Amino acid sequence: MLEILYQDEHLVIINKPSGLLVHKSPIDKHETEFALQLVRDQIGQYVYPVHRLDKPTSGVLMFALSSEVAKRLSEDFRENRIKKEYMAVVRGYTEYDGLIDYDLKVILDKKSDKDRRDNKEPQSAQTYYEQLKTMELPYAVSRYPMARYSLVKLFPKTGRKHQLRRHMKHILHPIVGDTKYGRTEHNNLFREKFDCHRLLLHASQISFTHPISKKYLLIDARFDEVFRRVVKLFFMEEPS
Repeated sequence: MLEILYQDEHLVIINKPSGLLVHKSPIDKHETEFALQLVRDQIGQYVYPVHRLDKPTSGVLMFALSSEVAKRLSEDFRENRIKKEYMAVVRGYTEYDGLIDYDLKVILDKKSDKDRRDNKEPQSAQTYYEQLKTMELPYAVSRYPMARYSLVKLFPKTGRKHQLRRHMKHILHPIVGDTKYGRTEHNNLFREKFDCHRLLLHASQISFTHPISKKYLLIDARFDEVFRRVVKLFFMEEPS
């Protein structure tokens, strides 16, 4: 059973686990379970996806319960009227805050986008971040005797594919557990020392005006056990 964070007659919001696809994709043909299907079966009603969340990312995921509401929510996402907040653990000590304004090339999937041309201009993309806490671990990584990490909040201003992961890589602070854009030596350290085998990126909060009732909603999503265990490391004197 998926954790339902909010539900009414127009929409449903869940806390998506890491490793679960939103819907069927040619990229992962072997997968047999998808958030869309699981939510539909759980509430006994067809649901419409209105935004994306990468397979390895956990957290807030919204579905509409009608095509009309889906259209309105999709437009709100495109116009940046729906605000999302993420939490991430990244390599190194970041600045206290900053705006990453870096255009991103359109990523085409080799299978589903095979007939599209790969000659589009890069799209504008902006991400604001805030550093919450830093920690230094007594483990040698690469040429460094100690390993440093930051716990950050991320606020995407645009919605490009893999935007947060690509932006953090761009400023040389890749997200821990990212097997595509991250650093293998840091991913391996968290697997071996802390039994963490997931991307440490979590959609922690969403806020928006309800498309029908016009009420302001702010929905929070809790960390899973693995992410919670890693976050606790930032507030300990020394890792256990």
